[in-house]
Parts: sequence; structure tokens; C-alpha cells
Amino acid sequence: MARTANVFARVEPEIKEQAESILDQLGIPMSNAVGMFLRQIVIHRGIPFEIKLPSKHPLVMGELSKEQFDAELLKGMNEIENGKVFSADDVESEMRKMYSV
Repeated sequence: MARTANVFARVEPEIKEQAESILDQLGIPMSNAVGMFLRQIVIHRGIPFEIKLPSKHPLVMGELSKEQFDAELLKGMNEIENGKVFSADDVESEMRKMYSV
């Protein structure tokens, strides 16, 4: 059996629970998943996925001029007319992806 070392990490309980639920469905223990992540860091010689700030920042209504606000409303109306609509659940899911993990 290979020697092992302990790794201690503090994470938000909700994230841990969500990850455990997914890993359970995959049949992968948390310790194995952490080991896979660390191996990928070694293989890639860095974090094995892209880390960057979101390209778009949320608009703040109070920071827009009347012209900018009207232009944003017009863009939204055009998107609705062109069928580019999303459910509230879809938007919430995307926001969680952008700002949670």
C-alpha cells in the first residue's frame, strides 16, 4: 500500500455537501477526488482549469445615465422579441456558477 499524507482544508459546508452528493453518485470518495485534483495539478504544472474573472460585470442601475439605461432596456426588449429568454431558475443557476465556486 502506498504511503499517504493528510491534507486539511476549510470549505463552506454547503459546497462540501453538494460536492459529496455528486461524488457519491459517481462512486468516488472525497479523498480520491482530492487526490485526483492534486495529481492533475502535478500533470498540468498548475491549476487544471482556467481561472479568470467574469468577462461581464453586472450593471448597476444607479450608475447608468438615462441614455445608457434606455439602451439597456431596448437591448432587453430586442432579445425578448428574438426569443432569447431564460427562466428564473436558469438565471439563478448561472449566477451560482459565476459567483459560488
